[in-house]
Amino acid sequence: MAKRLWKKWPLWLLLAVVGYVAAIYRSIVVYSAGDPPHSAEAIVVFGAAEYDGRPSPVYKARLDHAADLYRQGLAPLVIATGGSGADPRFSEGEVGREYLAALGIGDSHLIAETQSPDTAESARRVATILRANGMHSCIAVSDGYHMFRIKRMLGREGIAVFGAPRPNSWPPTFWKRQETLWHEIASYTLWLLHLS
Repeated sequence: MAKRLWKKWPLWLLLAVVGYVAAIYRSIVVYSAGDPPHSAEAIVVFGAAEYDGRPSPVYKARLDHAADLYRQGLAPLVIATGGSGADPRFSEGEVGREYLAALGIGDSHLIAETQSPDTAESARRVATILRANGMHSCIAVSDGYHMFRIKRMLGREGIAVFGAPRPNSWPPTFWKRQETLWHEIASYTLWLLHLS
């Protein structure tokens, strides 16, 4: 009996992998809708590309959404995240902060996190900033497909997170959406493996 079960281990392994992937796939899709509007202590805008000191269209859409949430009075502070990418003269966090300041958000209501090279490090650094300011909750702004991973990462840091994805953030075609989903599954899995 045990021998027969042992011979089937590749099948059990395959079923476990398929079950894991299906669960994460579903979670990414479900979390992408975000949460109902909810007040928090800060709004955190996760960085995206910047071009010569200006936010890319994706980053601009995230920042505009964060500014709308701030104007609705959902949080008194906005944190823009992201380190320097290919252009060492500018960081995503600083570009985001300057863009939000130009929209009329006062300096005392803005923080730039400028050192993180990826989402996991952004989550760690944001959690440190929040705790240093006696804060324990935030509204996360990014693209919808990013929400599951962000909420898990910040949640692991002890932060209560409410997702507020920018509108129309899913890629327009079916195949591009699938590519994005598989990239998110891989990124989340690598983060989990890095924790163990």
